[in-house]
Amino acid sequence: MEELEQGLLMQPWAWLQLAENSLLAKAYITKQGYALLISDLQEVWHEQVDASVVSQRAKELNKRLTAPPEAFLCHLDDLLRPLLKDIVCPGKATFSCDRVAEALILRVRSELSGLPFYWNFHCILASPSLVSQHLICPLMGMSLALQCQVRELATLLHMKDLEIQDYQESGATLSRDRLKTEPFEEKSFLEQFMVEKLPEACSVGDGRAFVTNLQNLYVAVTRQEGQVRQQHQDAGDPQTSSSASPQGPDSQLLNQPEEPVSSAPSLPVPDKEPTGTSGPVKRPQLSKVKRKKLRGLFS
Repeated sequence: MEELEQGLLMQPWAWLQLAENSLLAKAYITKQGYALLISDLQEVWHEQVDASVVSQRAKELNKRLTAPPEAFLCHLDDLLRPLLKDIVCPGKATFSCDRVAEALILRVRSELSGLPFYWNFHCILASPSLVSQHLICPLMGMSLALQCQVRELATLLHMKDLEIQDYQESGATLSRDRLKTEPFEEKSFLEQFMVEKLPEACSVGDGRAFVTNLQNLYVAVTRQEGQVRQQHQDAGDPQTSSSASPQGPDSQLLNQPEEPVSSAPSLPVPDKEPTGTSGPVKRPQLSKVKRKKLRGLFS
């Protein structure tokens, strides 16, 4: 389960629009289980389950499907990947969410091996430590990184001003007056920014701008923080919690290249991880439970 925690931390946020619900979400799936984090910018919900829970829930929701948990996890990955990457797949699956007390249930309807497939992600309120790990600390790190970037750019502008001044003192002139600029004054620039640009720049809205513009920086910061924590852990620092490590052979399915989706998996369960990067993910064989004169939802 530690791999799921580490893998989820390394994932970028995605923006979802499910009916009237605007959500931020991230997920990490392996053949051992999955971890999911969802937020509406008011609350954060989380679910992390292993293969045994997946197997039990699949039996409860899909009585006509018999397959190893790896097959269901692989199918969930195929369904979530386009959703989180904003890839349109008409008719492949439908998603909806309901709030029950303090929980959030993300419902999925699709087909697997020619039969209806149903899944419910049961997300409970995330712990404060989890919120801190995935939001507060990374956002603080991003703020510091952007502040450092601003300082570097201000220094570069000062150097450019000195270069222009040297040209002017050597007798150089502009061929076009419209290209003329005033020397950069950092203090006045920041004051003007606070008055004119800040209200628009810090408008969070539904979180879509954060997902669209800042996820590369978010992932870079979480990876850096993970490496620092790993170094402290390797050095035996008892105050350092478990951290993210480089991805191994069990790396997440969601980060694999897009694979052609088969509606009827027919390959046996592979002995190695179904997440290899050298070829398509093999699908475990699914078998249909024979029913006589079955009537109802699946008839």
